[in-house]
Amino acid sequence: MSAFTVALDGPAASGKGTIARAVAERFGFAHLDTGLLYRAVGARHLAGEEPIAAARALVAEDLERDDLRSSDVAQAASIVAVIPEVRAALVDFQVAFARRAGGAVLDGRDIGTVICPEAEVKLFVTASDVVRAERRYLELIAKGEDVTRESVLEDVRARDARDAARDAAPMVAAADAVTLDTTEMSIEDAVQAALAEVRAARG
Repeated sequence: MSAFTVALDGPAASGKGTIARAVAERFGFAHLDTGLLYRAVGARHLAGEEPIAAARALVAEDLERDDLRSSDVAQAASIVAVIPEVRAALVDFQVAFARRAGGAVLDGRDIGTVICPEAEVKLFVTASDVVRAERRYLELIAKGEDVTRESVLEDVRARDARDAARDAAPMVAAADAVTLDTTEMSIEDAVQAALAEVRAARG
């Protein structure tokens, strides 16, 4: 099979990662959570590295660190992601992944607009900030982190503001993206909606 790219964008805890993994598994596509690239840079930055140097030195093993899903790393990722040179250093990796033979699913903030503007399928997955914060809160509590609903909602809103306002590749839906609002959708329904879009594009 030739290259076929599915681009999923959207804010934190919208469900796009779960949907991306399900689509990749169903169609046998490779999957890249591009947020992990920024989290890996954020983790290296927290360890004392300069963000641009960390982005340029990133290796595959950095994506397998156990701490990439922590709230501290998430905040660091959001901060380093606004640096144009960091984003530029990570673009080539993402573009090459997207056009690999056999198909690829990428989820992030700027896949359909910047990384893969020619993607065969573009989805923008979103949900209300309150619902997304609750999902994130439950996820963090399950991991044993000491957080409150209020602090998680504050973090979600801060990340949304940074992602939408940054000069480099702000988070916006591509003009030709299909929006999936998962506020009141079950994850099963959201996955089925995404699968239907991919099936339609494949013909």
